[in-house]
Amino acid sequence: MQFCPLSTVKQRITLGAPLPFNVRDADRTLLLARGQFIASQEQLEALLARGALVDLDELRRPGAEASDTPVAELPSLWNQSLDRMGTVLRASVQIDFTSALDAAARPVLALIDRDPDLAIFQIVRQDSAGRAPYGVTHSLHTAIAGELAARRLGWDEPRRRTLFKAALTMNLAMLELQSRLSTQVTPVTPAQRDAIREHAQGSVAILQAAGITDREWLDAVAHHHEVPTGAGYPQQLAEVGELASMLRRADVFTAKLSPRVTRAALAANQAARQMFLQDQGHPMSAALVKEFGVYPPGCCVKLASGEVGLVVKRGDTATTPIVAALTNRKGEPMIDPVRRNSALAEHTIVEVVDEKSLRVRVSPEKLVVLANG
Repeated sequence: MQFCPLSTVKQRITLGAPLPFNVRDADRTLLLARGQFIASQEQLEALLARGALVDLDELRRPGAEASDTPVAELPSLWNQSLDRMGTVLRASVQIDFTSALDAAARPVLALIDRDPDLAIFQIVRQDSAGRAPYGVTHSLHTAIAGELAARRLGWDEPRRRTLFKAALTMNLAMLELQSRLSTQVTPVTPAQRDAIREHAQGSVAILQAAGITDREWLDAVAHHHEVPTGAGYPQQLAEVGELASMLRRADVFTAKLSPRVTRAALAANQAARQMFLQDQGHPMSAALVKEFGVYPPGCCVKLASGEVGLVVKRGDTATTPIVAALTNRKGEPMIDPVRRNSALAEHTIVEVVDEKSLRVRVSPEKLVVLANG
């Protein structure tokens, strides 16, 4: 049997309600049977502190939580999944990492299955990431983008799972440094530059210390900054594997969409154009660009009607998504967002606009309901 820490599935516990699984001690001794109760937060914290475990086979079928959750609650489920992923990535060798990572990745993959548009929204609208540090969110965004592009390219599930885990763990050695650099206004120091150059091998070392032996996974992490021309780092390889190549492209693309203190995020349509041109239309880059579309969910746009809003769902073509109009033609906030189909002439998208000019905030819950209406 395989076990994962209770801490990775604690969001499934409701105090005073029947447990959906058995809870075991660190030595696998049964502590609480399925159907028993955890009565208080203090009792839960005590179980977490003693390293309580859950049998993976006793967890609900993969994706059950995502598939059963009402549409309006999906943004909250995304935040929970991001928090859980952050806990696992920062713990690394302190836990049964393989089992914990699988348990944390499973609901994210189910959420992507449930609503790919909302998955893309997480990447483009990065203010929805909430409390998680940049190092964690960027790893997850890269994993999401890689998964979607790999699906478009027809990769089989085992290969996509390896890519997903490689994306999540590619920066284990520099999670804290990434978060620091995202808010740093001074130039990168020589020590920081050395850490950046060494992080791929450092991440591999952490994975190996955690018991990871999958060679494809390890190589993808080790080589995710290598370029076939030999211009990459740290080894200047002339030949790079398929997984590492996809990982590098997803990493670069999602980084373009990420804001820094010293620069704003690149508009999604500009990021797509740069990616396609810089990579000379490589099939992997093309898959990323096509999957996101010209105006991906989360992109702020102005319509021919004069209304301004957020893209909430991809349309029949790359240039005709569904938009939640938030302001009218006079720039006045609407009482509630209005669903617009940009395939119609009166609602054609005329330009991408800076979301700071919108000055309207609508809850993700309202937007996801509108997108699925």
